[in-house]
Amino acid sequence: MATPAEIGAFVEKIVTAMGLTLHAEVEEMPDGLRINLTGEDGSLLIRHQGEALGALQHVVGSVFRQDVDERRRLVVDCQGYRKAKDAELKQMATFLAEKARNSGLAQEIGPLNPYERRIVHLAVGEVDRVSSESIGDAFEKTVIISLK
Repeated sequence: MATPAEIGAFVEKIVTAMGLTLHAEVEEMPDGLRINLTGEDGSLLIRHQGEALGALQHVVGSVFRQDVDERRRLVVDCQGYRKAKDAELKQMATFLAEKARNSGLAQEIGPLNPYERRIVHLAVGEVDRVSSESIGDAFEKTVIISLK
């Protein structure tokens, strides 16, 4: 079982191998670990809608899958990019849940990856009289938000 410090060191080793100068700081959260990357090369990870950050997230998640309880998440963030995107997604999900509740019409959001779908389902769960469900066959699926 890897410790948070070992996971942080691994992430730093990967970004160094990518030729980037970044520092990893591990933050314990109630639902898992967040590895926050900071430094002068952070913008390189988050350009093109964070594709490189997403790839790094995938590698780290794959390597430490056995070390992290499935109810806990391992999130790699850079300069607060993912935290801001998560807040934006949660706000959009709440808005669509309210819209579904008030209009009675189902709302769609997506396509979303599993991490993003989890954020949407949790946000929708906080709104009375609405529910959410993922549809689709691919890795990225659409979430339908509708009245219960």
